[in-house]
Amino acid sequence: MSTEPTTPTVAELEEQERRLVLRRFTHDDAWALGSLLVELAREREAPVAIDIHRAGQQLFHAALPGSAPDNDAWIARKRRVVERYGSASYLVGARFRAKGTTFEESSRLDPDTYAAHGGSFPLTVADVGVIGAVTVSGLPQLEDHRLVVAALERFLGE
Repeated sequence: MSTEPTTPTVAELEEQERRLVLRRFTHDDAWALGSLLVELAREREAPVAIDIHRAGQQLFHAALPGSAPDNDAWIARKRRVVERYGSASYLVGARFRAKGTTFEESSRLDPDTYAAHGGSFPLTVADVGVIGAVTVSGLPQLEDHRLVVAALERFLGE
């Protein structure tokens, strides 16, 4: 019996986005969510960089021990996918894989600018829509995604 976590389906990833919706998102909320992510990452000894953007403005950034400048480049590429598609970077990649292709092969977007790899999740405000993204880089892509989802779940009190 495998102890590896199963890869989520497109439907499961879409359900996460429907469920993880905020009532509002202020500068103080960005600090609280970012600080929570730092706490979770430290508990896991995760060598990650963490970023929160809203409406084109960086509201939070942290680089934990073991992270590198390359993580910031990955953050920017994953965040651009969320900004363009309005969905989690991991979900965007999963949708392409479900069609039997890859984001890199079929999106026609520059892979130096966009990366549909896990770790960036849309900040969606009820009755408003996607207003930004919370992004983690430094772990394998599914672990980056799961760290962000765990933080949003805790932040929302789920």
